[in-house]
Amino acid sequence: MVDVKSQYDRIKSEVDAGIQEVIETAFFVKGPKVTEFQKDLERFLGVKHVIPVGNGTDALQISLMSLGLKRGDEVITPTFTFIATAEVVALLGLTPVVVDVDPDTFCMSLESVEKAITPKTKAIVPVHLFGQNAEMEGILELAAKHHLYLVEDACQSINSEYTFSDGRVCMSGCMGNMGCTSFFPSKNLGCYGDGGAIFTNDDNLAAEARCIANHGMVVRYHHDKIGVNSRLDSIQAAVLCVKLKYLNDYTKRRQAAADFYNKAFANCSWIKTPVCGSKSTHVFHQYTICLDESVDRDLLSKKLDEKGIPSMVYYPIPLHLQKAYLDERYKRGDFPVSEKLSQTVLSLPMHTELDNEQLAYITDNVCHLIEECRK
Repeated sequence: MVDVKSQYDRIKSEVDAGIQEVIETAFFVKGPKVTEFQKDLERFLGVKHVIPVGNGTDALQISLMSLGLKRGDEVITPTFTFIATAEVVALLGLTPVVVDVDPDTFCMSLESVEKAITPKTKAIVPVHLFGQNAEMEGILELAAKHHLYLVEDACQSINSEYTFSDGRVCMSGCMGNMGCTSFFPSKNLGCYGDGGAIFTNDDNLAAEARCIANHGMVVRYHHDKIGVNSRLDSIQAAVLCVKLKYLNDYTKRRQAAADFYNKAFANCSWIKTPVCGSKSTHVFHQYTICLDESVDRDLLSKKLDEKGIPSMVYYPIPLHLQKAYLDERYKRGDFPVSEKLSQTVLSLPMHTELDNEQLAYITDNVCHLIEECRK
């Protein structure tokens, strides 16, 4: 699904030099490389504050902790997403309120969000799924109307742009009160371990997040609030300093691969290729197709695997049907779009190292095998 090794081979000398610098200086935690990466990413995104943390899940949790929410407060998030989005809400004693998604973009449906708002709602967490932004203009308007916080889950969408009706262009994760990303190795900007970051233009929220991420401490051994221990280590920062310089190129490579897929599948009536929203660019963290319900997805995946072609289902079970999150408020059938997607989506290999020969092999086999997999 990804080829981190070949990507590393192209930047090996720079990465190795950065890692060696960290080892020789022995600044392994909170060293100058972390500060360098923080500043570089702030400039790249045009955001006032980047707070590096241990991983994307920590970024979400710390962001919600920074808002001062109270136990029982409701937080709206889509049901079709990775579990971390709701996981941190539940861990903090908040109440996850899930909503359905748009059938084309797979991001939270604006209409569903509006219907889910109650007097207990305090925050909205849109997920910019698979590499494009949710309908942020409408969501921001709803948040402002109801005096709600907005925390963007941009763990899959770094370098995606969103254009507002007035022509303003903002980077993914930099539009709400806070934004979160992950630097997991398979991400569009990935390190060689775990890592994450929080984005914000709010000085007070930035100070809160930094304090919480550092055991609730600003002055050493003076703990002003209950916090956590979450930090990006210097070796990962050294890797990210190098890879950030290539992120625009990486994005173009993913978009070119997606364009190849789209053209190859254009005449296959059993496949719906990714739909890009009108206001957002797509950076294709995943290339996810929707199969016609007449296609046996598991059989197709098995046959592709036999040809040496990996595929994955993101995500096979919506949040409201997960055992740990079963809730009497929700039942099967309440979120028809998400439930259908969980049965029909299939993600194909997507990374910066795909060449036309590989793409042709993948698409030829998908188009050929799909005919054999009709129910």
